[in-house]
Amino acid sequence: MDKGQIRELIAKRVAKEFNDGDVVNLGIGLPTLVANYLPDDIDVLLQSENGFVGLGPAPEEGKEDKDIANAGAQPVTILPGGAFFNSAESFTIIRGGHVDATVLGALQVDAKGNLANWMIPGKMVPGMGGAMDLVVGAKKVIIAMEHTQKGNHKILKECTLPLTAANQVNLIITEMAVIEVTSDGLILREIGPEATIEDIKAATGADLIVADDVKKMEI
Repeated sequence: MDKGQIRELIAKRVAKEFNDGDVVNLGIGLPTLVANYLPDDIDVLLQSENGFVGLGPAPEEGKEDKDIANAGAQPVTILPGGAFFNSAESFTIIRGGHVDATVLGALQVDAKGNLANWMIPGKMVPGMGGAMDLVVGAKKVIIAMEHTQKGNHKILKECTLPLTAANQVNLIITEMAVIEVTSDGLILREIGPEATIEDIKAATGADLIVADDVKKMEI
């Protein structure tokens, strides 16, 4: 798979994690693609931390509205019934525990559910932003990311980069696997369409518990 196919695969699998009526926040980068693949048979309210609910799929090329953008400054659509509000109200929703799930990218995740998703200080890259609020305010934290970075492990026994939050990650979804974070360790629940259990273990820098009922990922 090329990079575009990998991102699409991950986004499609993440979109299956929600329940009817959920309020969901999508982080910048890959997670924003999830809005394009939500099932038709459930009603999910997408919240954007920069101040609105009712986020829809990406606009058609040439029909972008420069005044409607997500937290990553990408043009988006807003669905009928959506609402705009200021940043203080947006983070009241997040910090008040009203977000059922958040989907975030990561640089590293570890076996304890620790998350590092901001770069080393001093580099020309964004800081941790609203992620530090989302990971402790949302009821479920889903990490959507490529399994490795240039061959280097991103799922580790212990994060080596500065943490965004400790012990908050519930689920990791990559192109290779769906991994649940539990008090007993990382449980391999699903295997990607082009991966084997041996591939996943080799690409993971932490011990994996293979579920008795591990299955192929359904997209």
